[in-house]
Amino acid sequence: MQIFISGSLAYDRIMDFPGKFADHILPDKIHILNVCFMVNGLIEKFGGTAGNIAYNLALLGERPVILATAGQDFDRYEGRLRQLELPLTGIRRIPEEFTAGAYITTDQSDNQITGFNPGAMKYPSQFQFDGIDPLTALAIVAPGNLEDMLIYTQSYKAHKLRYIFDPGQSLPQWSKEQLEDMISGSSLLISNDYELEMIMKVTGRSKADLLRLTGAIITTQGEKGSLITTRAQEVQIPAAQADRVIDPTGAGDAYRAGLIKGLVLGQSLTAAARLGACCASYAVEYHGTQEHHFTLEDFWARHRANFS
Repeated sequence: MQIFISGSLAYDRIMDFPGKFADHILPDKIHILNVCFMVNGLIEKFGGTAGNIAYNLALLGERPVILATAGQDFDRYEGRLRQLELPLTGIRRIPEEFTAGAYITTDQSDNQITGFNPGAMKYPSQFQFDGIDPLTALAIVAPGNLEDMLIYTQSYKAHKLRYIFDPGQSLPQWSKEQLEDMISGSSLLISNDYELEMIMKVTGRSKADLLRLTGAIITTQGEKGSLITTRAQEVQIPAAQADRVIDPTGAGDAYRAGLIKGLVLGQSLTAAARLGACCASYAVEYHGTQEHHFTLEDFWARHRANFS
């Protein structure tokens, strides 16, 4: 089955400050703030919603098509995608821009200052779906270029192609009408519990009302697991046990990948969500969103240990 993942591709550039920001910021001078923090170094990691979901799906034996934009510095990321044997046909290069990047500085108190340059993500990826068989395709619309999110949900509906809608951090950008339009016709709406509250506030709809627009709602709840809500019932899915918990960043994207894998296998939504929970358990074991690794044998063994 063809899998399409629209969203972002980004570099996460992580820096550690060997002190505390508070020691260098004068509260009475905050209106004329001018500070410089000397960091210990910089670590570059691969990220972005589309990149993270695709990475996990590659570990699960799938070869999804990423629909995103990248910039003049994309060569390192491209090399990684080639190593994973992922197609590049859906990635549009914007040579005059840099690939989207997050610049994250953390102090010794775990306070963070982050700057985000959208770069190439300001441009739509402009993929065309002509000739795609809707019976053998599945898509997810994850946070990325806003025009892509609007256009792709419309294209999927026009082509009768199943899609998962995952608005995430893009939520503050949408009007009530836009958000309802993108949810309407989706097979599944997925978000964390805070984002679901935002969706309900913006649309003025309850969960029951939202289920008139989408086939089902999955709400991720961190260490509590996830909740599947359909018109008929609610099913709680527990989190899978990780060997260690280091960093929850990227667990949501890993969950989405496992969920998609289950749906591609023809599993029920409950069974697919358990695969999502299992995949997320690997992501939390490392700093970064694409630092974990597992074999299919390891994955299914952990899945059996948690859900048999």
